[in-house]
Amino acid sequence: MSNPVLVEVTRGNLVESRHRGMIVAVDGDGKTLFSLGETDAHIFPRSACKAMQALPLIESGAADANGFGDRELALACSSHSGEPEHVALAAKMLSAAGRDVQALECGAHWSSDQKTLIAQARSLEAPSALHNNCSGKHAGFVCACCHSGTEVKGYIGYDHPIQQEIRGVMAELTGAVLDRDNCGVDGCSIPTYALSMRGLAHGFARMASGVGLGAERARASKRLIEACMAEPFFVAGTKRACTRLMKTAPGRIFAKTGAEGVFCAAIPEKGIGIALKCEDGTTRAAEAMVAATLARFFSDDAEIHEALMAQANHAMRNWNGIHVGDVRVVTEAFAA
Repeated sequence: MSNPVLVEVTRGNLVESRHRGMIVAVDGDGKTLFSLGETDAHIFPRSACKAMQALPLIESGAADANGFGDRELALACSSHSGEPEHVALAAKMLSAAGRDVQALECGAHWSSDQKTLIAQARSLEAPSALHNNCSGKHAGFVCACCHSGTEVKGYIGYDHPIQQEIRGVMAELTGAVLDRDNCGVDGCSIPTYALSMRGLAHGFARMASGVGLGAERARASKRLIEACMAEPFFVAGTKRACTRLMKTAPGRIFAKTGAEGVFCAAIPEKGIGIALKCEDGTTRAAEAMVAATLARFFSDDAEIHEALMAQANHAMRNWNGIHVGDVRVVTEAFAA
């Protein structure tokens, strides 16, 4: 099956690039509400599934024991930009568990926020693991291990108890079989599993609605989704798509990006979960796709619908500020 072109990028009066994609939206019962392309395809969700990976932090009791609020929980689900607030909060989470940056096994990289990066280049010899976009998630893993008395060292490994627990959580939410056969290694060194887009969307619909989940997991899921919506800056950062989408409809949209053109989202009030992938892995196209998909479910709210579509269709400007082209979704594909 050939996936449809969902996003076009223009220059002048011509289409310069076209991006194909796959999108599926389902409810808590798994009923398909909207789909485009090969939605049974298996993809690596990468960082888009971090809210699922953060469930043990709450379910173990570690979040409450350490006094974590919405900001810490949002950071545990984040792919942050490494801005000072993100770095400080990740360090604070580790400190609450009696650990420091040395406990992190995610590796180090410079921050992705340009202003922050320039300041770091002037003041730091090298970045630390706290600047890694996944440091909040890893801090959550460390805290969960410490609270349960599990050895922290090696927590990124496939056979480590925390990764076994995460594997079980994701299998229950998505209905997927997760094992070494469909396992890869993510950028931050933990296991990542290829699973169907439909299963991934259903997992987020279940987290958003609680349908089919035990009471404890439903409460933990609701708490994480609500924390992310309450503190979108700590899920991503300044001028980031996830932050912008959640600010567009405060408390009504959850959105989380993943590498290689993946996005997951949820609309809790409607019990909807969404998974999508830009086939060629381009982030700009995935961001346009998720904005247009979310807009489709807010057709009865003109202000939110318009704001989301403005994110789906936007101008491109060069370094002189000259309008050189546009990123635009294929309108007929997203029509309600």
